[in-house]
Amino acid sequence: MITPEKIENMLKSLPKVDVLADAITSMAPRKLRISAARKTIDNLRKKILSGKADLSADAFSLEEAVRLCDRELETLVSPSLRQVVNATGVVIHTNLGRSPLPEPVLEQVVETARGYSNLEYDLEAGRRGSRYSHVEELVCELTGADAALVVNNNAAAVLLSLETLARGREVVVSRGELVEIGGSFRIPDVMARSGAILKEVGATNRTHLRDYEMAISEETAMLLKVHQSNFAITGFTKAVTVRELSELAGKHGLPVMEDLGSGTFTDFARYGMAHEPTVQEAVKAGADIVTFSGDKLLGGPQAGIIVGKKGFVDRIKKNPMNRAMRIDKLTLAALEGILMIYRDPVTAASRIPALNMLTRSREELAAKAEQLRAAIEKQLAAGPRPADLHIDVVDTVSRVGGGALPLQELESAAVAIRTGKGDGKFSPSRLEAALRKNSPPVVARLEDDALLLDVRTVFKREFETVAQAMVRAMG
Repeated sequence: MITPEKIENMLKSLPKVDVLADAITSMAPRKLRISAARKTIDNLRKKILSGKADLSADAFSLEEAVRLCDRELETLVSPSLRQVVNATGVVIHTNLGRSPLPEPVLEQVVETARGYSNLEYDLEAGRRGSRYSHVEELVCELTGADAALVVNNNAAAVLLSLETLARGREVVVSRGELVEIGGSFRIPDVMARSGAILKEVGATNRTHLRDYEMAISEETAMLLKVHQSNFAITGFTKAVTVRELSELAGKHGLPVMEDLGSGTFTDFARYGMAHEPTVQEAVKAGADIVTFSGDKLLGGPQAGIIVGKKGFVDRIKKNPMNRAMRIDKLTLAALEGILMIYRDPVTAASRIPALNMLTRSREELAAKAEQLRAAIEKQLAAGPRPADLHIDVVDTVSRVGGGALPLQELESAAVAIRTGKGDGKFSPSRLEAALRKNSPPVVARLEDDALLLDVRTVFKREFETVAQAMVRAMG
């Protein structure tokens, strides 16, 4: 029987903070050892008081406390931001860092970071240059735009463009395009911060060209179109195209801006997916300013890219706010690397990881899932295995993620881990939690009483890591 006296004795047996810190063999600074010791003792105290500790003994051993403290210290000295294995099947996973970069691009980033670079130095002229010169020509070459500017994300691109071209004046936009992106950032809020005045037209599901025309006045600064990248309105709908807006705006001497959100250079319809408007199409249709992200469907680093007519882009470049939103040399190096890959559109889909994952066929993924299943089975064969454990390859559905192509279902394959009872030590939910605590963490998903490892987003080089993590999760 657990008595209050028993609990009191266990609490008294906990080592003092400085004693535990000195008992650790780590060479970490004493300040960190003290922090680890204090947190360890606090955790043990809570465990005792909650009744979760093993109270069969009269005291906690110093050896056990040191073991737990070593683990706590390891957490303190390890980077918080670290690599994980994405087995969720969500390709552009915002919470997991969105699009992974190709190896050649990573090498370019490392080479740039290793020493000095010509970030803002014109090597031919021998004087100060512009950091944007490294990517502007590439962006224009790939999109057909006259000029380009890169800032730190697409929200900044929209804010900077509106503040430059429409501050204190009206911007006409359809009600059905007043989107909210991740993190509760809404187009009306961004517009308010820019100083522009929102003028809504049309209805949620239907907006006509005449709605825009009737809204134009002497106070109008521009017509804005926002791509519904993270949601879709279906049924009785009507939207005005960029080309139609451009023709209307031209008659009134107004610019048209399109916020593509994710933005892409690739026509995904070629791969049997829904068509996503490309940047090239927006420029060709007559948009004066187009904004989009660099780290979603483009498959590059986080960036907001502004392309369009030179006169408008030059005005945006001169905005003092631009300095607060500029990108650093590492982002520039990564973006330049990605853009150079896009120069060969035939091979881009295979060389850029996000595009490669999005365009894999169901047959390729089924074979890949079988390889992962075999790797897990091989690792489990060396130790005890639950009798009711089932490891199978199953059909599943992946998602694009990143607020892009929300209705697109990607046929995929996964390794499904099930236990006969579905509960206990090896239940799917406990295995999922254990995989997240692995080093490196493996992030999977739970579905239909099974743990699913969707191979669309798992690199083959990570198969052994996943297999070994599964063994530890069952240990």
